[in-house]
Order: sequence, then structure tokens, then C-alpha cells
Amino acid sequence: MATAPRKVIISCAVTGSIHTPSMTPFLPITPDEIAAGSIGAANAGAAILHLHARDPRDGRPTPDPAVFMQFLPQIKEATNAVVNITTGGGHGMSLEERLAAALWAKPEMASLNMGSMNFGLFQALGGKQKEWKYDWEPKYLEMTRDFIFRNTFKDIERVLQQLGEGCGTRFEFECYDIGHLYNLAHFLERGLVKPPLFVQSIFGILGGIGADPDNLVHMRHIANKLFGNDYQWSVLAAGRHQMAFTTLSGINGGHVRVGLEDSIYLGKGTLARSNAEQVAKIRGILESLSLEIATPDEARSMLALKGANQVAF
Repeated sequence: MATAPRKVIISCAVTGSIHTPSMTPFLPITPDEIAAGSIGAANAGAAILHLHARDPRDGRPTPDPAVFMQFLPQIKEATNAVVNITTGGGHGMSLEERLAAALWAKPEMASLNMGSMNFGLFQALGGKQKEWKYDWEPKYLEMTRDFIFRNTFKDIERVLQQLGEGCGTRFEFECYDIGHLYNLAHFLERGLVKPPLFVQSIFGILGGIGADPDNLVHMRHIANKLFGNDYQWSVLAAGRHQMAFTTLSGINGGHVRVGLEDSIYLGKGTLARSNAEQVAKIRGILESLSLEIATPDEARSMLALKGANQVAF
């Protein structure tokens, strides 16, 4: 089984493609806001920055490499953090669009979703949000009622070959259910992925495994059976489950991911004013449990990354 890390890697997902601008005034949207949010998270203790881009005109997710180019150099210049670029993109994007920025930037890390799934966001339409700044927001959420987030075996092979083999990028393997762990084990058996694997267990997305502590224990157990000492385990949980599940991960020998992509709250009823607030909160919790926080270079060593001097931005 994977040994407990001597130091905990904090990842921060800065803006994502799940929440929309009307949900919180603190969601980074423009390139400058994304850069500032990333730099603040890194200064607060995040070793890895998981990044999406948004159209600065209205905040909708965009795959445009030119928009990524407006914040990636700023982040690299101001921090030593590992940059992790999404290949999940936003709902409705083609695989070509989802890959475009990462293939251009050749980052140290990129996310890789390990299976096709329902990915429901439509339930937000029945919540507290009654007014919308932009017409695209409720339409974007509603379309997920009849949407499959596609990540076929062929799609995954393409990402591994073009981005992994072609660019030397390693992956945050996003696993939303138990079957995704077995999909990853399949690629490990075929030699298309190589240890150490960075396995991100994700809880609380409608269509994926639920945010129940029993599920966290089970996912850890199955990952240990499949990957032994060949992986590093991390946890994120959506919404109100974020801090509880990341704390459980730290207690159980794992790494953690926070950020406004995963939850817009700092605590019950309190919006997070920045990504840095969430990073500082989980850092404080982990340190109160006598766990040490990994620096970016320590994360690079644990995950066998190529180094910031090998990226294309």
C-alpha cells in the first residue's frame, strides 16, 4: 500500500469551469484575477496550481490558449508552484479544444479524467441563486441534465500519447468513482502510464461517487490494492464537504486539493474571498495535526516532474 507521505502536497484549483460568476463575486475570471488568485494561493502554501481559463468578457469557460498565455507567464514569474493545466476544460468542449492549451504550454502537470460520466450541475438552478448576470449561466447549468462528460479509452490514450509522451507532462489522474481507478490500473498494466501515479479521488459531484466517509475509505483501500507503493493519493470534495474530506485525507496519509473550482465557501454560509483563504485554512488544519506541508520542489520530487525549466511558457 502507499506509504503515508512525510509531507502533504496542497493543490489549489483556482477557478475551474463549474461555478459561474453570479454565484460569488470572488470567482477569478479575468487573466489578471486568475494570476493574482494563483499567486496568492502559492504564497499561502499551495505547491500545485490547477488552472482553467475563462472568457474575460463574461466569465464563461474558454479553451483558448491565448487566454492562458495572459496569466501563465505571470504565475511562473511570481511563484515556484507547479502549474497543472486542465484537459477537462468545460462542458461541451471537444477533446481538441480541451487539449489545446496544455499542448501549447507543455506544463509539468495536467489533469486527466479517467472515465466518461454524467456530470450534473443543473441542481444549482433550484438553489439560492435566482438572478443571473449573464444569459449563458443558467443555460450552461441546465445542459448538464442531458450531458455526458466524455473520456473514452481512445480519448485517454490520445492525451497520454500526445501530452504525456509528446511533451513530458505528468498527470493528476482525476477519479470520480471506483471504476476510474480500475481504468487507471488498465493503463498502468499496458505501460501507458508510469509510477509514481498522482491519483486524485473526487467526491460529491452528481454523477460520481458520493461524499460519504465510507466511500473515501473504500477508494483508498481499492487504490492501495491496485497501485501498492506506486502512487501518491490526494482528495478533493465538492462544496460543503471540501474541508472535512481533505482533513480526512491528511489523517489517512493523503494529499489535499482545495480552491474555488471545488467550493466557493470557506465555511458554512461564508463565501471564500480568495483561493488563498482556503489554502490557509486547510494548511492550518493539517499543521495542527502535526503534518508538514510540501514545498513545490518537494512535490516535484514526489511526483517525478520534469521541472519548471522544461515548460513552454
